[in-house]
Amino acid sequence: MKKSQRLVDKLVKELPVPDRGAKITYDSDVSGFGVRVTKGGARAYILNYRIAGRERRYTIGSATEWKATAARKFAADMKAKIRLGHDPLAELEEARNARTVADMCDQFEEDHLPRLRPNTQKQYRQSIHGSARRKGIREHFKHHKVEDLRHADIAEYHRILSRTAPTMANRDLSVISRMLGLAVRWGWRSDNPARGTERNQETKRTRYLSLTEIKALTDALRNLPDQQAANVFRLMLLTGCRKGEALSARWTQFDLSAGIWMKPGSATKQKTVHRVPLSAAAVALLEGSAREGEFVFPGQIEGQPRQEVKKQWENICAAAGLVDDEGNKTVRMHDLRHTYASVLASAGLSLPIIGALLGHSQPATTARYAHLMDDPLRQAAERAAALVGGTEAAEVIDMKRSSG
Repeated sequence: MKKSQRLVDKLVKELPVPDRGAKITYDSDVSGFGVRVTKGGARAYILNYRIAGRERRYTIGSATEWKATAARKFAADMKAKIRLGHDPLAELEEARNARTVADMCDQFEEDHLPRLRPNTQKQYRQSIHGSARRKGIREHFKHHKVEDLRHADIAEYHRILSRTAPTMANRDLSVISRMLGLAVRWGWRSDNPARGTERNQETKRTRYLSLTEIKALTDALRNLPDQQAANVFRLMLLTGCRKGEALSARWTQFDLSAGIWMKPGSATKQKTVHRVPLSAAAVALLEGSAREGEFVFPGQIEGQPRQEVKKQWENICAAAGLVDDEGNKTVRMHDLRHTYASVLASAGLSLPIIGALLGHSQPATTARYAHLMDDPLRQAAERAAALVGGTEAAEVIDMKRSSG
């Protein structure tokens, strides 16, 4: 048999099997292109080429899957790219080693997630891993290469999820964008394809408990079997702190004699230390709590804080009547923070003072409580009007006349 001849399907199929190793029969039309037959009878098209002084061999594919004419054209096209400086094997190896979205998620969870607040970590993991009812980011994009991810891929994911869970779709989009922003920093790609994806409109929900509801809640707290959980809710209501701040609170953060809680930057949303003056009721609550370790609310695992009070909150809402006709709770734990702020605003405290107590870094965040100041401000305006329109006003007029 000639060393090289035009390869056609019939010839390739009839090539003899070598006694050992493998034998290559080269094509007469495209140099370096051939078919390799192994001792086991496997037949595959290959291309030998030289680049940067190195001899390399690229396997095109199995002869059972490729027609000879298609394999020859592929080899010819590849040789044209090689002449332009491309190295097919190097590019193949690079593609095989390219980072996937699953790799990005793993790197994010390992290096970046531990720096975030516990509650934020939980939310991010929910977006990454999903739940029993839906796939998360990792599962949906696990086979996508990070560098190949397109804006259209992300927009489609967001669009499909938006049909059933528009708010969750926005959360997932934020997580994807944050991870891809870090991927740019890591050198995994040059841009962030999540940017520019239109988010769903969300109606911000701010719920305040009325005085009647607050009384019903505090009465229910007295009867809650889990008094540690009850104290978590009491601390949130008395200080306006977030659930995560309460659960992660350590005794070393408190100076009860001075009535101060120094929240560390690692626990606050703003990542800054927040000095919180405590009311006498909050101090009494903490002084009456048992010290059973470094955490104010220790968990079942030694040296760890309590992780969750979700079930207890549902029980409290049911006991306090904070539910709808179907028995679903109508108040979130975070609404205790809004309630604390609403009480301050209704008492006439200024927005900067309220913002300082809540640890807001942006005045706009506190502005949502501005309308609650209407009543105390109206009372002040009425008092001023009474002074100006009453006897005091007459005295002012008399004084002006006498001085004239």
